[in-house]
Amino acid sequence: MPTFDVVSEVDMQEVRNAVDQARRELTTRFDFKGTDSTVDLTDNDIELHSASEERLKAVAQVLEEKLVRRKVSLKVLSYGKVEEATKGTARQKATLTVGISDDKAREIGKFLKGLSLKGVQHQVQGEQLRVTGKKRDDLQAAIAAMREHDFGIPLQFTNFRD
Repeated sequence: MPTFDVVSEVDMQEVRNAVDQARRELTTRFDFKGTDSTVDLTDNDIELHSASEERLKAVAQVLEEKLVRRKVSLKVLSYGKVEEATKGTARQKATLTVGISDDKAREIGKFLKGLSLKGVQHQVQGEQLRVTGKKRDDLQAAIAAMREHDFGIPLQFTNFRD
């Protein structure tokens, strides 16, 4: 019986490279001189820090440009609220969402059932979904439909087996 897995992953090496490139650009660009703007990567968070809220938006834009250039989907970023830091500076945390949450898995499952493809079933396995079907063509139609629909997270389709 043909199967495939639906996963939501991010290449952390590419994220690390994008953060390093953004950090380098912030130190060399003239409009960021004297603003103490920084971009720091922790486990699954990116912390942005700058002198004002407007500069913080510009830092986020630089980071997004670098992520896009490295082919990392911007859907993995979920920005927190802008907080005031010491000496009137601004700070914001961007969380990297990795994996498919239970709510998103249910949403994807409802979408698959709504397609009414004969013999296509899904099963939640941790942070991924396993989709099985009787015919390979039905599974390929399901993949095409999921690519067109926006679930708010980047989806990859792996482990396709006949």
